Amino acid sequence: MRKLILLGVLLGSAFVSCKKEKEDTTNELEKTVVDTPSLQECYKAIIKKDTIYMSFNIKGDQSVSGKLSYIFYEKDKNFGTLVGKIKNDTLYADYTFMSEGVTSVRQVVFLKKGNMYVEGFGEVIDDNKGKVIFKDVKQLNFDGSTILSKVDCKM
Repeated sequence: MRKLILLGVLLGSAFVSCKKEKEDTTNELEKTVVDTPSLQECYKAIIKKDTIYMSFNIKGDQSVSGKLSYIFYEKDKNFGTLVGKIKNDTLYADYTFMSEGVTSVRQVVFLKKGNMYVEGFGEVIDDNKGKVIFKDVKQLNFDGSTILSKVDCKM
């Protein structure tokens, strides 16, 4: 009987120690998983005396977050954040910006062509949630009037 109890204790100890070791290994693996790296890209357009600057990070799932600024000559500047997604060759994003002391949100769409992004324009509507969106993104005009070329990102 004593041998049977001793054998049970030893087997139980071995089982617990194996289980503990397995849990520790799992925790180690979880610790070594690294977030998907993001790729930073920057673009700039100078149109007469106006400047547009866009910088963003692209995560593995094509999510985009960054900054966008429109610096218009002798007009208020628009500085804000860009949050969206790249689908195929097109960047769809919400641009949240401050202009004349008011925070606004509007949809922006850029078509990628080589090392450039061309801004799309079209009819806009208010979505009744405080955001200006394009009435139909399929009808956007990428006429090439606003082309942002790839530049080195500022540190």
